[in-house]
Amino acid sequence: MASWGAEEMKQLLTELKSTGVKLAIDDFGTQYSSLNRISQLPVDRIKIDRQFISNLPDDIKDSAIVNLIISLAAKLGIEIVAEGVESAEQNEFLRSIGCNYVQGFYHYQPMSASDLDSILFS
Repeated sequence: MASWGAEEMKQLLTELKSTGVKLAIDDFGTQYSSLNRISQLPVDRIKIDRQFISNLPDDIKDSAIVNLIISLAAKLGIEIVAEGVESAEQNEFLRSIGCNYVQGFYHYQPMSASDLDSILFS
């Protein structure tokens, strides 16, 4: 398979988005996810990697990074999901700085499909 260049990838993602598909960048802030990606690609949502969430709200550096990401995303019209929320303090901090969505064990532990059905359809 031929390697994809940035322009080909951008075109493909733009075509997908035009069909109604929502695009997200997972694990934002790590490895290959960068500011360049959110400025060049037609993304709807970014998911902040749990490594930035795990020490909130006490770690000043992580708090500043998360606050910056959320602020930047809001200005760009991009939704935010914080991954790995495990405490009420983390949840409240993220809500207070404008995080759109959170996911993690604070809300639900992993569960079976039947348990999920009972939550969704009761």
